[in-house]
Amino acid sequence: MESQTFTQSFKGRLSQRPSFFVGARLRPFPDHLIAPYLYVRSSAVPFAAYVCRIRKPGQDMHYEQLKAAHAQLTGPGGAFEIVETEILGNRIRDFKTRPNSIREIWLATQQFAERDYIVYEQERITYAEAHRQTASVAGWLFEQGVRPGDRVAIAMRNFPEWMLIYWACCSIGVAVVGVNAWWTVPEMAYGINDAAPKFIFADADRLARIIDNPDLKTRPGLIAVRAEQSYPGVTDLAEIIATDRALPDVAVDPDSDACIFYTSGTTGFPKGAQLTHRGCVANLLNMQYAAASSMLAVQAATGVEPPAVMPIPVTLITTPLFHVTANNCAAYRATAVGGTLVLMYRWDAGEALRLIERERITSAGGVPVMGRELINHPDFDKTDTSSLLAISCGGAQVPPDQVQKIEDRIETARPGTGYGMTETCGIITSVAGDFFIDKPDSAGPAMPNFEVKCVNDDGETVPTGELGELWVRGSSVIKGYINRPEATAESITDGWLHTGDIARLDEHGFIYLVDRKKDMVLRGGENIYCVEVEAAIYHHPSVAECCVFGVPDERLGEEVGVAVYLKPGTSLTTEELQAHCAERLAKFKIPTHVWVSDDPFPRNASGKFLKREVRAGLIEA
Repeated sequence: MESQTFTQSFKGRLSQRPSFFVGARLRPFPDHLIAPYLYVRSSAVPFAAYVCRIRKPGQDMHYEQLKAAHAQLTGPGGAFEIVETEILGNRIRDFKTRPNSIREIWLATQQFAERDYIVYEQERITYAEAHRQTASVAGWLFEQGVRPGDRVAIAMRNFPEWMLIYWACCSIGVAVVGVNAWWTVPEMAYGINDAAPKFIFADADRLARIIDNPDLKTRPGLIAVRAEQSYPGVTDLAEIIATDRALPDVAVDPDSDACIFYTSGTTGFPKGAQLTHRGCVANLLNMQYAAASSMLAVQAATGVEPPAVMPIPVTLITTPLFHVTANNCAAYRATAVGGTLVLMYRWDAGEALRLIERERITSAGGVPVMGRELINHPDFDKTDTSSLLAISCGGAQVPPDQVQKIEDRIETARPGTGYGMTETCGIITSVAGDFFIDKPDSAGPAMPNFEVKCVNDDGETVPTGELGELWVRGSSVIKGYINRPEATAESITDGWLHTGDIARLDEHGFIYLVDRKKDMVLRGGENIYCVEVEAAIYHHPSVAECCVFGVPDERLGEEVGVAVYLKPGTSLTTEELQAHCAERLAKFKIPTHVWVSDDPFPRNASGKFLKREVRAGLIEA
């Protein structure tokens, strides 16, 4: 079978499509991309990104080849061989050959000592310096009596220290509590009281919400990060890392907590999800599997060979590191192969374009609105984006029109997406390149360590193509929620996680998300549970009834809207309601659309508000 080289095909198209025999074994995956510890040696960028528009319109897609690639990679002896193992009392799919813990992943990056690891504004930190600081922080924590199983919180913006403290804690079996940097003073107190960390590393803005917080029931040790002033009883991180220390030698249990990330709660309070070392490692391998399977399928279908040398990934981090999108997906993927993380103080499409050109970014994205703002920015055509190989968006469904716009606007880059949750340590599905162009409204196929099914209200599996709530089971599913056994039991049944998303599966195993079962607003990738906002609004003395729901928004996907019915003889303006919410909720949860109803809201037979009717009547009016 004749094939063109990567160089020959990069700017052109294949004049003929090579033949492919369904059922024939695919050629072995190149040795330079598969190794026993693939997390060190594989590329972080899917091969599909390198093959520019090879498939011609009207040609059949590579689904049979993708199926064959899956069988080769996950079957006996495959690079991503899947086995069943006992995890927390259930038989669960997991990778047979995998690093035992996050510690092993981080230690393996010592081989990249001279490479730039983190770029932030004018600062550059090499892998060598990152390992020095990480070991120093880990050693200092041990000196303070912190041990495996304890918790340490990080409360700050996306500063370089975030990742270094994270690796330090994970390397000694200490669970990282990712504090939402947008939390208000009461929310901060709730999270800290719930997680009970031994220490908190915090920047100046977060320190101001922690020091003298009247609602704190515990007083963890505080370490200031990039604070311009000193605080009594607060240690400065600069003092800690000024002393070199050896990384403590610790054996880390794969099923111990790696981090506690908070996700909005249906009872008005966030829930601390317990992400394990096993789950976080499996998520990394899932991402690498997605790249490998796409590469094999495209190679088998087109004959195009992968490049002999993969570029070192340079990833633009655009979303908060206290979420799995930025931390477990973007940061892990680049770090594991010696790539560079480029951090932003805050999202700005113009600044992102400048960084893409200056740092030769290979992968960018974030939530879908960021991808849209990037390609629609007035400076886009004036910016050198030729280094970009992938624009990957997640955290919300990518509008189908945006998929084609990315494909058309950036000659060197292909669109991609993934669907996942905090509760799965990252991705459940992944799709990119030709497959995403062919099915732009799909979230892609499930990753190999997951079983998936769509079920009806009785928990019975529905036939392929029919709608049902998506349930998933695999080694990436969280252990549970701290201090919330009832919530854990409600969300996880015999290892099956109830995602709360209504979906269907097609004949190729691709998943389509069509609605949410949970009463939730998805604003720019942030989950906002309506009951949490309603609970805050009900504290206002003028409010008799309220209904919170999502309002379609072109930029963010959804904004928070609320309809309120007031108590007789009272009044309430939009500004007054928003000011009331600002005292209790993070800024992104505050309603931007407010309606005041003259009548009580309609209810069903059990007395519950008919929220869909209320929402439809207001939005469609």
